[in-house]
Amino acid sequence: MTVFKKALGAPLVLFAGASLLMGLYSGLYDPSFNNYLAQTYNVSPLARGALEFPRELPGFMVVFVFVFTALIFLADTRIAALSSLLVGLALWGQGFLSPDLTIVVVWMIIWSTGAHLYMAITPSIGLRLAKEGQEGRRLGQLGSLESLGSLVGMLVVYWGASRLHFSFGVIFGMAGIFALIAALCLYHIKPQPLVSSPRRLVFKRKYFLFYALNVVFGARKQIFLTFAPWVLIKVFDCGIETFALLGFTGTVLSLVFRPLLGRAIDSWGEKVIIAAESLLLVILSILYGFSTSWFSSSVALYIIMACFVVDQLLFAVRIARTTYLNRIVDSPEDITPTISMGLTLDHAVSMLIPIGGGLLWTHYGYVPVFIASGIMAVLNLALSGFIPTRERIQGTEITS
Repeated sequence: MTVFKKALGAPLVLFAGASLLMGLYSGLYDPSFNNYLAQTYNVSPLARGALEFPRELPGFMVVFVFVFTALIFLADTRIAALSSLLVGLALWGQGFLSPDLTIVVVWMIIWSTGAHLYMAITPSIGLRLAKEGQEGRRLGQLGSLESLGSLVGMLVVYWGASRLHFSFGVIFGMAGIFALIAALCLYHIKPQPLVSSPRRLVFKRKYFLFYALNVVFGARKQIFLTFAPWVLIKVFDCGIETFALLGFTGTVLSLVFRPLLGRAIDSWGEKVIIAAESLLLVILSILYGFSTSWFSSSVALYIIMACFVVDQLLFAVRIARTTYLNRIVDSPEDITPTISMGLTLDHAVSMLIPIGGGLLWTHYGYVPVFIASGIMAVLNLALSGFIPTRERIQGTEITS
């Protein structure tokens, strides 16, 4: 029994459990959020784009949160626990304490603060729990656990919405419970002592390509996150069950895809993976924009749903940017603040892109929105050409 308790208390087990639980919360919340805005508050495409500014503002501020608040004195696992706590409380607020859209925005900012802190801090924890040379594999395994949790959460949403008529409050309340339990798991990981002075801003010329990749990813990501669901909701009148089913499909595929992606990154390198992602995104952008013109309405719907699932899978390629950074950093202490800086630059763009996309949609329809996403994908492809191969990085280390 003592051995069993010791195993359960191992950092990797607790972190894996937290990853699973955070996947459960996202599986409940992510497929529901856009329908929540559309059905509860009748939000227009322009208003939906404008809402991304407050929603993404915490992502822009995350690096300053690390540097200029009391968090500089906390270990990374403690920050991850606090992040999950904020997510859980905000979900309960959205579910039960949101009489109007203004209050929704307040809870949304709290949720976003927690979610973006979690996003910034957990890659460094995952890298620390990996063996040298297997970082991509470890991150892929942890990502698979999140996917498994998402899978279960989406099944609950699909069954609950279609059979039991769950309200958004019930869905968000359950999601909040899982995030709060994840916070407990993370809190019980014994924190490593700080090995350096308080965290600082890290903006080095050496990491410029990493920053640029994050900026382009932020633009492309926000177009797809904001307007791809809106096409299905506004053009094809899809409900929450459709998004749960699409999320379920994408998550099942990601259980296989993420570990394979991790191994592919370790074997082929980040350059090949990010270039392949860019080419696929060009194709997705074209299909999103022109399927309704080229095909019948029913065929176009299936094509766009397929694009939605493929795009879900491609978000996992963020692992490649993390492992690329891990290969080139001057010291391990640079990883978390550099990822945070990347998130800040990402969100500096992604706060503004949805407003422009909403204006484009309002005046010209949704096709120009996805033409813009295709341009971002081409730019991402161009940047991938500058990523050095593993042999070049190692050769630089040997000769330096």
